[in-house]
Amino acid sequence: MGLLDRLTKAPTVRVGDPAPDFALPDRSGRTIRLADYRGKRAVVLYFYPKDDTPGCTKEACAFRDQYQDFVDAGAEVIGVSSDSEESHGKFATKYSLPFVLVSDRGGAVRRRYGVPATLGLLPGRVTFVIDRAGIVRHVFNSQLQATRHVAEALAALRAAEADEASSGPRGG
Repeated sequence: MGLLDRLTKAPTVRVGDPAPDFALPDRSGRTIRLADYRGKRAVVLYFYPKDDTPGCTKEACAFRDQYQDFVDAGAEVIGVSSDSEESHGKFATKYSLPFVLVSDRGGAVRRRYGVPATLGLLPGRVTFVIDRAGIVRHVFNSQLQATRHVAEALAALRAAEADEASSGPRGG
């Protein structure tokens, strides 16, 4: 963990918390709601600072390169930044990103999740793994280890799958 990561506060939404709902526009202006995934798919919600910057591009391309692994694990990937829908569209097209990018223009969702700014200036880079029930199962916060967010999220999804498989069907 780098010095910048040690100087960054932890997000306020933690493992075991219900994930705050949101409704944000994607790159085509369609409203994406977290609640629409509840009961259907897990969600990997990753907050990143800015489209088409070196670290954010590496992170997005890492999610792209392993996107099928997320789909196979029953999850959807959603990237969140304060960039405009137009910026997201250009970024997604330039790098062939197959997943959803949403525009949090005023930062309200970033604040609701308590995603900290690095040194109080740079928007944070935090990934939340949210299960089908809408509960946060994993949080990874690192400004500098952009591509590690993908490995962390996949490992959390696979661990959750293993837990579900080992607990078997539950009677009522």
